[in-house]
Amino acid sequence: MTTIRTTRAVAIIPALALGLSLGVIGLARAEAEVPQGATAHPSALGVWKNPKNTVHMEIRTCGEASCGYVVWATPGADAASRKGSGKPIMGQQILRDFVWDQRGYWKGKVYAPDVNLTVSGFAEQIGSDTLKARGCLLGKLICKTQVWTRAR
Repeated sequence: MTTIRTTRAVAIIPALALGLSLGVIGLARAEAEVPQGATAHPSALGVWKNPKNTVHMEIRTCGEASCGYVVWATPGADAASRKGSGKPIMGQQILRDFVWDQRGYWKGKVYAPDVNLTVSGFAEQIGSDTLKARGCLLGKLICKTQVWTRAR
């Protein structure tokens, strides 16, 4: 389930399509203030796979926030990362400074190594094994939404 809103302004969206950027969940409430010192809800910790199963990311606690590191990727995803950032995708931190909001979502930054770009991200766990994610550029002008599932 992928939704893209754009006016042909950027060629960055294909990068998000690889699932390298978790983007995060976009709801109207995403504009709300996130409390200082909030930490991720423990149920989101673990390994997640993008919709095309080309990247697996482990979400873990990083200080008072949560972060996500690539722990598995296909050769194609690795090639895209090397082309965009000049670095292999394995071990790359693609979620940064995600904090849990008691209203039910996370907010932070998402790094897309295939285009070497960091965007704003929001995420919501919509089931024990499902994470809806949204990444946005230029405020909310260009956004990408994906549904990630737990890797078994």
